[in-house]
Amino acid sequence: MDTQSTLQLPTSLRRLLLIVVSLIVSAVMVSALVASWKEPQVASRLELYQTDLLLQANAWDGSDLPEEQVTLIRQNLLGDEPLKDAQKAYESVRETAVATLEENAGVGAEDSPRLQTALEGQAELLDLLDLRLGILQAEQDDIPEALDAWANVQARQSVGDNWWQTAETLRRLWQADEIAENSEALFMSQLQGWFRTRTLEHLYDRTQATEKLAQLQQAEQANAERTIFILAVVAGFPAVGALAGATILLFLGLQRLLKGTDSILVRHAANPWDTPWTAETIWLVLVGGFFFTGQLVMPVLLAPLRSPFIGLGLRGQALYALTYYLLMSAGTIAVLFFAIRPYRPLPKGWFQFKVWDRAWLWGIGGYLAALPLMLAVSVVNQQLWQGQGGSNPLLQTVLEAKDPGALVVFFITAAIAAPLFEELLFRGFLLPSLTRYVPVWGAILLSSFIFGIAHLSLSEVLPLTVLGMVLGVVYTRSRNLVAPMLLHSAWNSITMLGLFLLGSSAN
Repeated sequence: MDTQSTLQLPTSLRRLLLIVVSLIVSAVMVSALVASWKEPQVASRLELYQTDLLLQANAWDGSDLPEEQVTLIRQNLLGDEPLKDAQKAYESVRETAVATLEENAGVGAEDSPRLQTALEGQAELLDLLDLRLGILQAEQDDIPEALDAWANVQARQSVGDNWWQTAETLRRLWQADEIAENSEALFMSQLQGWFRTRTLEHLYDRTQATEKLAQLQQAEQANAERTIFILAVVAGFPAVGALAGATILLFLGLQRLLKGTDSILVRHAANPWDTPWTAETIWLVLVGGFFFTGQLVMPVLLAPLRSPFIGLGLRGQALYALTYYLLMSAGTIAVLFFAIRPYRPLPKGWFQFKVWDRAWLWGIGGYLAALPLMLAVSVVNQQLWQGQGGSNPLLQTVLEAKDPGALVVFFITAAIAAPLFEELLFRGFLLPSLTRYVPVWGAILLSSFIFGIAHLSLSEVLPLTVLGMVLGVVYTRSRNLVAPMLLHSAWNSITMLGLFLLGSSAN
């Protein structure tokens, strides 16, 4: 679609095209949101990765620290009964996986390719869960339950498949039956982290491989020490950050009460932007540019490139994601440029980039203030969706990625490309434009909700709306686009770093 020529069409024809495009976009968005309703969240996998870290750290003896300090650290990081807590976590995720598969039985790729892919992942996850649950139960001397868990895997798999062989070998190992010579190789390839270590320990003990057992236990202790440190970072940083954020929110609230209209929160709160264009231009950029051109037309144009990129493996997948995002951003920005070009020069205050005007202070302060709000919302969101509602598929990919090159590309996409484009569109254009029709606080709410909806996962609407509100407050008070871009980049960067730490440490 030639954007410039479209904008020069007669008003009636231009509006007719916008109506048609809006109907198409609405149908696609509703379909995507409905499809995400029963899709699993990546939060379930995150919970398992955190659980696996706790299990690995359970071997830590803290021999170089005083006993009282070791006890305190273990209790705060690992809890009183790590194995029982881990079993409960795995059982909870298993219940969600079983419910998801039962509710969507019979769904095929022709009905919803995205949902079918998610269901295939849940079916594979179920086998992994039962294998690991059996090991957890066996380690707690609950052998009958462990045998039932492994039998579930065998019932779902064909005789001789890797999962079937692993379940059979585990059964034989814990029942003291004869085991195959390739048992060690099988456990090394099919099991990970604590589950691999525990199983190999039983195998080496039974086969009297004393030297291998000693090496395994030494490596386990070294890994446990490293894991304790990672757990302290993964658990400690959000806690410290949330405490700092709560302090900032308390300070801002008290300042608002004491200083009134001179407080930071009130700064520019009632000052709308001078918006020369109408709702039709807003609609053209948002629907015609972002949703239609960026999210519908661009994937069709890039479809021939998808297979060659994916054929390159994880790096190809990462490069495709970055290429798609950059072209989608370019298409949307092109529509934005031509839509507002007739109104240039723009009134004062539009698209301001002031790198040294307290942007870092607003960005870091906004990030810390967002932490306690987002932690609270995540608790509510989990209760609301019970592990369903979909998630950004990029999160799962990063969590399981092992290729440093691919991780760098994913990081560029999430921590640089996304903040620059999304803040330019949602805070730089949409929020100020809406102040022509609603107060500043109303523009923050509405633009944040659209920001949440735009990610096309129901479970992400509430947390992203809250994050969008923080970004909106930071922008409207600072009147500097660099500030929300820094906040957005910090949020995505630290999320990516957390996923990398969890994924790399749980194997």
